[in-house]
Amino acid sequence: MDIETFPNPTPARNYIIQHVAEEFTSLCPKTGHPDFATIVLTYVPEEVCVELKAYKLYLQDFRTKGIFYEAVTNAIFDEMWKLTKPRWMRLETIWTGRGGIRSTLVAEDAQDGYKGPIPPYFG
Repeated sequence: MDIETFPNPTPARNYIIQHVAEEFTSLCPKTGHPDFATIVLTYVPEEVCVELKAYKLYLQDFRTKGIFYEAVTNAIFDEMWKLTKPRWMRLETIWTGRGGIRSTLVAEDAQDGYKGPIPPYFG
């Protein structure tokens, strides 16, 4: 699926964008039961920004995929990193508890030499 972007309107400034998708769903590859998560994408854009409708449709595509939390987190991070080539990015997946265990996964990276803002963890 192609995810649209648009030009960063203020490329000379380091500023933080955060998108929170509260209704993410994928399938457990072991049981086939749905897994629910909040996906928090935070980044400092370089040349482009993610277009939200396209990003939402991309996330919805996981609803029918049997995939572990770790694979979801890294797949979304890798796709967003490759697409936007940001100065800095963090992707948090906050999974709804099941069986008394709740999981949060974080993938993060920055371009070499990036010295701008890195926000604290939210939530």
